[in-house]
Amino acid sequence: MTGEGSGDAPDIQILPGVPPSLLGESPVWHPDEAALWWCDIPGHALHRWHAASGRHQRWGFETDVVCCAPMQGGQMLLAMRDGLWRFDPSTGQRHNLAQPPYDRTRERFNDGKADPQGRLWVGTIYEPRDPPDAALYCYSRGRLERVAGDITVSNGLGFSPDGRTMYWSDTKAHEVYAFDFDGQDGSLTRRRVFARFEPRAPGQPLPGYGGRPDGAAVDAEGCYWVAMFEGQRLLRLSPDGSLLREVQLPVRCPTMPCFGGADLRTLYVTTSRENRPAEELAAQPWAGHVLSLHVDVPGLPVHFAQP
Repeated sequence: MTGEGSGDAPDIQILPGVPPSLLGESPVWHPDEAALWWCDIPGHALHRWHAASGRHQRWGFETDVVCCAPMQGGQMLLAMRDGLWRFDPSTGQRHNLAQPPYDRTRERFNDGKADPQGRLWVGTIYEPRDPPDAALYCYSRGRLERVAGDITVSNGLGFSPDGRTMYWSDTKAHEVYAFDFDGQDGSLTRRRVFARFEPRAPGQPLPGYGGRPDGAAVDAEGCYWVAMFEGQRLLRLSPDGSLLREVQLPVRCPTMPCFGGADLRTLYVTTSRENRPAEELAAQPWAGHVLSLHVDVPGLPVHFAQP
């Protein structure tokens, strides 16, 4: 990466009274509920935290819960290892929308988000890691369509404020891509590398490693906030990919940021503690918790899924 950024450490908190996840992911601020939703993938759970009351709720499942997107009427669209589902939190019931387009013993859904038109974009992770057999899918009007591939760990989905650029990353490749996005028909063109990061060298200590791009969010100025897994930091990148800000975090493995609060100036960050060394967890007790910090530039409101 090129550019200048300050490794600042703002006031960072965790959600009070909420236990850690194994691998927290897909935080979503629901404006109608004034609540934060997120998933614990290997914990097979969906979580909701109400900001004003501090009430925390958890729904457990029998398989991986990977990402979530709000729907009108209080329901959620869930991507899970066994497919796409419409979930009703009031009853705990789920209804299948699409079967998984992969061998679920080797692959699962991963990062996903709705676009401004309500389509759900969701990628996969190829768990053996080689060859790069993961892909990106779009779910719209009852159809799940493969739109891009040749990656290993699909992540980093986001949309520019004008809805004309879509971001997507391959965590294993240490690259973030940008596409020209046509909201009318959902087509993607002109794929290019938006940001590239240095891979970890063999034997390189983690403190000297900057991490690899995981989940992301876009703010009102069109800047791309990305969680750097194992890098213990968040980066804010300008629309041209230059580094504007670096935020040091108290945990080694952030997974994804999202903007929340009434003014969308609270940045929530899910984190992981899954398979981390015991000495690291002892030194970083907030691993697995949802972090929060204040930012000056607000984020973009969440897009509701309308499948």
